[in-house]
Amino acid sequence: MTRVVSLFLPTWSTDRVRRKAGDAAPPVEAPLALIGRNGRRQVVLAVDAAAQAAGARVGMPATKARVLVPGLVVQDHDAVADAEALDRLAVWMLQRYTPIVAADAPDGIVIDSTGADHLYGGEEAMLTGLIGRLAASGVRAHGSIADTWGAAHALARYAARPTIIVPPGHGASPITRLPLTALRLSPDMVAGLRVLGFERVGDLLAQPRAPLTLRFGPQLGRRIDHALGTLSEPIDPIRDEELIEVRRAFAEPIGAPETIARYIGKLVVMLCEELAAKGLGAKRLDLICHRVDNRAQAVRVGTALPVRDVKRLTRLLTDKIETIEPGFGIEILTLTATLAEPLAAKQTVTSLVDDAAPDVSDLVDILINRVGERCLYRATPVATDVPERSVRRIPPMAPETGATWPGHWPRPSRLLPAPELIETVALLPDHPPVSFTWRGIRRRVRRADGPERVFGEWWLRDAELEAVRDYFRVEDDAGERYWIYRAGDGENTATGSHRWFLHGVFG
Repeated sequence: MTRVVSLFLPTWSTDRVRRKAGDAAPPVEAPLALIGRNGRRQVVLAVDAAAQAAGARVGMPATKARVLVPGLVVQDHDAVADAEALDRLAVWMLQRYTPIVAADAPDGIVIDSTGADHLYGGEEAMLTGLIGRLAASGVRAHGSIADTWGAAHALARYAARPTIIVPPGHGASPITRLPLTALRLSPDMVAGLRVLGFERVGDLLAQPRAPLTLRFGPQLGRRIDHALGTLSEPIDPIRDEELIEVRRAFAEPIGAPETIARYIGKLVVMLCEELAAKGLGAKRLDLICHRVDNRAQAVRVGTALPVRDVKRLTRLLTDKIETIEPGFGIEILTLTATLAEPLAAKQTVTSLVDDAAPDVSDLVDILINRVGERCLYRATPVATDVPERSVRRIPPMAPETGATWPGHWPRPSRLLPAPELIETVALLPDHPPVSFTWRGIRRRVRRADGPERVFGEWWLRDAELEAVRDYFRVEDDAGERYWIYRAGDGENTATGSHRWFLHGVFG
């Protein structure tokens, strides 16, 4: 079943202005309004959250806004720059999330997320992460996921706080209580419907369609059908001019898996020729199958390193054929290198002395496309003494950083995700525990080594200015070895709570 993400950017114009200005932007707490001309009058065309809270509204005369909001920062509105920036944002999402992304002008993005949410931990994790990344970039956003573009668009603007996800097969129930403007109707049509007493979408759904169509035209019925999913509303994916793309149109629609596989191979050959001409290799490929019923099926594959090997790319794409639903047939196949990087030609050299290092990138590519890019990674050391910060995840084929873990103190083979509180019997300040209770089991300490003192990283947080931990390696009567620590130096309460924690287990 199709699933659609709609992102609503309520303060897109002012967010864009602040991002463009950088350090010269007005403070976040300063109200900002963008103005333009409406005939002979200067009116407010966009406001940020601070200006809106102070009483400024879109459509208000600029002079009234200046009087009403003390300290209002006023700048000119640029609709063309807004549209261009929205397209760039859509291209950014296209390269990182799904193959079908489009700008939903003037203040939104629409994404066909069908079959892609599992790569990001599910729909909730994907949507929350997406809105979080936008917020970190200074863009305020609300988001929704529904079965149709119309329903998702309505929910993102009138129900999301800041997100809402409705289950598949939801029907009309999520939008019945929304206002008429949620259906993307023209202002004149909304005004005419209100004159007749209609206020909510549910009011329209309860009425016969013919009289409404006779009075307001077919557009009203189409918008209702788009929201309910009874009429298809395809998303025309945005395409950057710099993207390398090849396509094949068919006089007769195709649908057999072996036929699709054959033409995928031909498209990959054409694409690799284009990539070679520009000295590039593909890291992400999008295959879009345009069906005769005006719907699109998308397949995305990625590689750990830039690739333009025809056989390798063809295999990755054909492995996904089972996910394609051709319906009544596919009339156009489009293959795009959504992400490409420079790739120099390599000469294969056979050494008589040393064997070349094995190339596992092909295996990595297969695993990435089966389980998801985020599920495959390597661990690399980080230059820090705080154990939980001493490792981070990197892509499986990322180059070696050269960093190593410190070797002067042993580290446990298993580090717990978070230190777990334990009950101990210990003599402060320098002695290890005589016994400790972890997960309901009391363990008597037979041997211990320590303490190893770890200081807080004061340059990261003020709270760690005086914080310390004293770590001990202990062995119980059963021969099990654990890594435990006391928060604090055992004397000064400013250095920690003096409670004990278990942080790791030695193999």
